[in-house]
Amino acid sequence: VQLVESGGGLVQAGDSLRLSCTFSDRNFNEYAMGWFRQSPGESREFVAGISYTGGNTYYADFVKGRFTISRDKAKNTMSLQMNNLKPEDTAVYYCAADRSGLGHTKQLYTDWGQGTQVTVSS
Repeated sequence: VQLVESGGGLVQAGDSLRLSCTFSDRNFNEYAMGWFRQSPGESREFVAGISYTGGNTYYADFVKGRFTISRDKAKNTMSLQMNNLKPEDTAVYYCAADRSGLGHTKQLYTDWGQGTQVTVSS
């Protein structure tokens, strides 16, 4: 499985960004997908997840109401719409895949992209 993120960049506080992840395997619809992030000196943390059906979504408390995760089964892609960005959202964002299909458990994510940098200036 190959995951490739895109859409990161430098924005100001209050702006929006949309991250995308392309999934290479033809079994995309069997995997749950998620986004994680990691800041310098910090551990990687769960941001959002979506089940293999797309019917269930999960969010970390610090992004609820601001970020929205979605998936496009026809295009084998998954996205994260990030609104009202804050400086503390600055991190490398990673796309990940969960073969269980569930999407809500960090330990079940076993395939990772290379990450895309998001920087939010104040």
